[in-house]
Amino acid sequence: MTGYMRTVLAVLAFLSGAAAAQGVAFVTNLRGEVAVEGNARPLVLSELARGAKITVGNDAAVSVMYTATGREFTLKGPGKYEIGDKEVATVSGAPAAARNTEWRADGKVVTQVAKTSSASVRMRSLAKPKADTGPKLLFPTQGGVATLQPTFRWTQADAKAPSEITVLIPGQEKPLHAGKATAGTYRLPTKLKPDTEYAWVVASAGQEIGTGKFRTLSADTMKGVEKRRPAEKADFSDHVLFAMYLQEVGATQEAQDLWARLAKERTDLPELSALAR
Repeated sequence: MTGYMRTVLAVLAFLSGAAAAQGVAFVTNLRGEVAVEGNARPLVLSELARGAKITVGNDAAVSVMYTATGREFTLKGPGKYEIGDKEVATVSGAPAAARNTEWRADGKVVTQVAKTSSASVRMRSLAKPKADTGPKLLFPTQGGVATLQPTFRWTQADAKAPSEITVLIPGQEKPLHAGKATAGTYRLPTKLKPDTEYAWVVASAGQEIGTGKFRTLSADTMKGVEKRRPAEKADFSDHVLFAMYLQEVGATQEAQDLWARLAKERTDLPELSALAR
């Protein structure tokens, strides 16, 4: 068994133990050597039970957020800390720095995302998936969309060949919009309606690449998305929570796009790239 596999199994054991206990907080960011209850380094979004003991190594740091309050604590090493009901207690080292946020994470979503992440990390360690390079539609092809002017994306055999894209409402014969594009991307120039199902078709060189369906989110939900969308220079954990919020409201593919972007920024957190799949 490789050292990486031992680490993965230790992480999975930690997650199983965390799931058995009632989590009051979860990990939103970490760097360097961090251990919970003496186990291997946790994954981002790992749940933490009351009484959990965290050890932070030299030049390392971990941020944890309380699910009920959205209060986030950053623990910097070297130091030892313990998860309390509403705040982190400092056992040794620098006191935990706290900040209040507007986030109120859904505990069920935290658990679901953490399980998905750990399972994906395990599968990636067992076998490397083959890249799918054939022509296909990329976005949006499933779930909800949190914008009324989506940018459609697809791949095609000849990247420079012109493509035709048609947007329509299922059940209606007349297309809602038709346009031409190159390079596998097309931003819709007109706004769609909220809470409505749409379909789109792309053809290139006389061959249909595919047909996709999606549904725009409700107007209220999209207002909530824009209200919670963090600024580019916001804390890393704010972007993590926003990706999880997108998943919560059903904008699954937009959440995956954000996970992918965060994974490029933080190559030390393989669980992020796992969530992008």
